[in-house]
Amino acid sequence: MKRVHLKMTTNYCHSNFKLFLITCLSIFIISCSNDDDNPPPSPFSKISQEIKDLIYFNGDEKASTVVITVPGGPSTELASDLVDFFSGIFNTTDVLNVTVHQAQTLNPNIIEGNEITLDQAVNFNAESTETLYQVVQYFKDEGRTVYIAGLSYGAFVTQELIAKKGINVADKYLIMTGRLDINDVFWQGLAEGRPAEFQNGVTPIVGTEPFDNIFNRNEARLFAGLVMNRYTEDFNTIESLSSITYIYGETDEAVGRLTAEEIAFLQSKNTNIIVGSGGHDDIFDGYIVQGFSEAFGIE
Repeated sequence: MKRVHLKMTTNYCHSNFKLFLITCLSIFIISCSNDDDNPPPSPFSKISQEIKDLIYFNGDEKASTVVITVPGGPSTELASDLVDFFSGIFNTTDVLNVTVHQAQTLNPNIIEGNEITLDQAVNFNAESTETLYQVVQYFKDEGRTVYIAGLSYGAFVTQELIAKKGINVADKYLIMTGRLDINDVFWQGLAEGRPAEFQNGVTPIVGTEPFDNIFNRNEARLFAGLVMNRYTEDFNTIESLSSITYIYGETDEAVGRLTAEEIAFLQSKNTNIIVGSGGHDDIFDGYIVQGFSEAFGIE
């Protein structure tokens, strides 16, 4: 009887142990299922009001990746439509799309009021660059990944940011329809408030008379205040530009195509270069999707 009693006790304990294991496993599975339904909270905070006052954004404030678009122009209007457009055509899961105020969007009177000088234009551009840096640094300090897409005038603002703050200020860059060393006669004409363009993307053509209105003359000077810079010199001490994807148009009438020297310089710094067929606007329309894909991995 004792032996039988011992056997029965062993089986009873074994059954209880199996029941205990099954219960623990069930709790673990339910816990994992709940974790899947409730992902961990984002480590990033909502955007501070100070930064909100400097930007327009579309997407999750707590996203881990921030794409900052620096638009063409210079315009007096914040490029909210462009941010909304990008948010509509690209996969924005865990991506925050942003654009940043510039000096003339914060104060349109800069180019709508009195005539400005080239020196004033340079200072206004410096303010725009510093505001861009403030926003970029805010997100970087939080530990987020920051990408910058500089388009046309914004390409030059982006290049100025790199020249002043270093290539590592952001993680990756897409620069479209910019130039490194634009022709002197081109920017000098703009500095005088005259219209200027490139014939077939190669030959600069400068108008003989200034624009009729102050707005266009001031707009031209703001543009001149950036394109006058020699970015092959400014970037020469940067070991690698491999974080940049650079797209230019073969027949860009607004800023001209990259010269052989500019291309060689970018190649020497391991830049990803894409040449597009067509003019200034054709490059945005035809290559923006490829640009976001190759530069940022955003489809």
